[in-house]
Amino acid sequence: MPEFIYTNPITSDPALSMRDHQIIKVGDTWYMTGTSAPIWKGPNPGVRLLASKDLLNWAHHSWLIDAATLPNDCFYKGRFWAPEIHSTGGKFWLTVNSGNDGEAPGSRPHGHGIVLLVSDAVTGPYKLVTRDAPIGKPFKNDASLFTDENGHSYVYCSGGGLWQSEIDLAAGRLVDRDDLERIRSPRDPGTPDWMIGGIEGPFVIRAGATYYMFFSAWTRGYDTGVLSAPTPLGPWTLMPNSPIFGTRKRRYREQQMKKGGYDHVIFTDTDDPYVEVGHCSVFEGPDRRSWICCHYFREGTRPITTGPVVEYEDSLPQLGIEPLLFDGGQFKVTGPTWTPQRVAW
Repeated sequence: MPEFIYTNPITSDPALSMRDHQIIKVGDTWYMTGTSAPIWKGPNPGVRLLASKDLLNWAHHSWLIDAATLPNDCFYKGRFWAPEIHSTGGKFWLTVNSGNDGEAPGSRPHGHGIVLLVSDAVTGPYKLVTRDAPIGKPFKNDASLFTDENGHSYVYCSGGGLWQSEIDLAAGRLVDRDDLERIRSPRDPGTPDWMIGGIEGPFVIRAGATYYMFFSAWTRGYDTGVLSAPTPLGPWTLMPNSPIFGTRKRRYREQQMKKGGYDHVIFTDTDDPYVEVGHCSVFEGPDRRSWICCHYFREGTRPITTGPVVEYEDSLPQLGIEPLLFDGGQFKVTGPTWTPQRVAW
């Protein structure tokens, strides 16, 4: 009986640290990208690609976008947050979220938004599809693509909520829109407390006749919820067992909760060793079933509190993976785990 044994976090090398991991399997190889450091301040080096034959041992493959090669006036020479690679129509489409705010000498001001590139191979080279400015109006982030069985493609993103639109991939533009449609805000009436701090990282899949959007909320640490809809553009309904997965640590989020005006939210800390487990995406696992990946951020002992969020001198976000279960019409994740796990099939 085949089996797969893993222990989270999968990576531990500081040189492989990323946030917002996304994995795509092509042939017998898994490829992964994500947000490279530095995250919050200063220039970002670009979009990095890692590769693995066994999902456990990862190595640097290449830079799909190398910021050092871009001119200062490039409209997307920014921080390169949350890149993803999706395959459709025999091509590989790379989304990355960036902009150029005009700080570099000779640069043109463009707000942070969605940039689209395309390649015939997952490893590139990628050719720019977006022209002159990011897709949609700033601020947009965490762009993700989904292509339905009829060949229509859709883009989803975050930025003060969750957004959506049909997209013409070949043209690099939204269909019949100047900007994406906001579908959910963290402060909408009736929003549960665990979402009110902020929501991000949408990722859409289809199961049967229903569409499911995974997203993360950073109110209490990181929680993953799921929305369902009868069409790729909604209407979206929060699934009753949300959040399905996550970690909660008040001592980690207290500063941000006070600043955001939601420190009244009451919750109990989880007993795992993480302060963040989130921004998930879905990929084909070793058993050919659906798994999720995201960044697992262990709590350190030397906190840095001078930035917009708490970080640690002795800890960095790393890759975590778990099987994604679908039972009784609901998604479930056993985790987050930090001890050896065995999956047999």
